Amino acid sequence: MNGPQDLGGQMGFGPVAPEKREPLFHADWEKRALGMTIAAGAMGHWNIDESRHARESLHPADYYSSTYYEIWIKALEVLLARHGFVSPQELGDGRTLAPGTTPKRVLAPENVSAVLAKGGPCGRSVAGEARFKVGDRIRTRNFNPETHTRLPRYARGKFGVIEAVRGGFVFPDTNAHGGGENPQYVYTVVFSAPELWGDEADATLTVSIDAWESYLEPA
Repeated sequence: MNGPQDLGGQMGFGPVAPEKREPLFHADWEKRALGMTIAAGAMGHWNIDESRHARESLHPADYYSSTYYEIWIKALEVLLARHGFVSPQELGDGRTLAPGTTPKRVLAPENVSAVLAKGGPCGRSVAGEARFKVGDRIRTRNFNPETHTRLPRYARGKFGVIEAVRGGFVFPDTNAHGGGENPQYVYTVVFSAPELWGDEADATLTVSIDAWESYLEPA
């Protein structure tokens, strides 16, 4: 989807101002926001792609006026309500009014380190051969789905070259919506700066993205 998070190539947001020696957390509540998000995700009722889509689906005015962890918490509220753990009234009142969904599993404190170390590998085997090979010239699809996608707006309908074949990975576009993992080959695709940003861009610069096979067409 063309959500507020897809800022690549967009104008009017001002310069990027990195914070020197930025701390991991700017306030104690941010630690709790991270912990709650991890613990809730570990219950097993949604995957990382649905979680990302929940953040992307926030209204742009809400998204742009929120800090990083505020976005996480607002998306977590959406997920908890969607899966029946809380009701909108409970979120508003700040208290339990009725029993909610029973978690499939609960992440115990002593298991947190091991779970975080394991991560969530999304590499999968794919039947058949990769459609493209290194050196192939491709064109990305020009599409604007209403659902989740990992192909950024600035790289749609553009010509590039396959730099590497990365193997098979879960397809987030379907996985975010309960449509299954449907793994596909992923490719690193290189684009010239003028192809993405126009004739005034520095022709010596390139941009690489990782793209799922269904995003690509032969040039």
